Amino acid sequence: MPADHLQDTTRNLSPAASGFTVLIPARYAASRLPGKPLREIGGEPLVCRVVEQAARAGARRVAVATDDERVAEAVRHRGAEAVLTASDCPSGTDRLAQAAAALDLPDQEPVINVQGDEPFLDPELIGEVAAALETEPARQMATAAHPLTQWARVLDPNVVKVVRDAQGDALYFSRAPIPWPREAFSRLPGPEEPRPAQDPDGFLQHIGIYGYRAGFLTTFSRWSPTPLERQESLEQLRALENGVALRVIVTARGPGPGVDTPEDLAEAERLWVERHRQNGG
Repeated sequence: MPADHLQDTTRNLSPAASGFTVLIPARYAASRLPGKPLREIGGEPLVCRVVEQAARAGARRVAVATDDERVAEAVRHRGAEAVLTASDCPSGTDRLAQAAAALDLPDQEPVINVQGDEPFLDPELIGEVAAALETEPARQMATAAHPLTQWARVLDPNVVKVVRDAQGDALYFSRAPIPWPREAFSRLPGPEEPRPAQDPDGFLQHIGIYGYRAGFLTTFSRWSPTPLERQESLEQLRALENGVALRVIVTARGPGPGVDTPEDLAEAERLWVERHRQNGG
């Protein structure tokens, strides 16, 4: 792929593009996949594949927030924007807060947090989360969820579940199966025990994409980790514990496969080649 392809993609945004910014946190050090942002998929760094997807969402600006000059250089070399942040940011949200300040984003601007290891994230999903903020000027934070249809994933603690109130705001996020289907389970089944005959209904998988107001990023980053956040290891609970109304849009667009391990990287490369072949590349 030519090096100027990404430049064309990120700069050829319509003047009428929606007024939101996509920020992509990309930390170089990853315990399970060192140097993850620069691992290649289809001959391009992973983080640049994410930028390509984000640039198709209609944002007015797309930038990578990274702690490593090598990542920033790779992104800039391909014509995209990168912001250097501190190496000791305690979370991705703190990294985004630093980047938003460095870019001097207006406090009311919607900022969409797209994870730097999601090369197959649907650009239209990014737009859906942005719209949740653009249509409600007082809204400070939004995210997305997708219906769960397999019991194995409902019971998987690595799949985060969310329940909403009648207005569509989050009541709680958990690694446990919520809500608890009392009639389906008298107790939590073990991994080898049979599941109920009927398919799961009413379960939502949280998708790790967030929308914030730029000014709220600073507020959020100043809050200390909260008790439920620490128990579940879920940063979004910090917002709920501080009384933030967090909109959860339910989308038919499921999360694409992420990249956390060498096995994930190999699968992403296989999927990339397959999709490229199907599209006549």
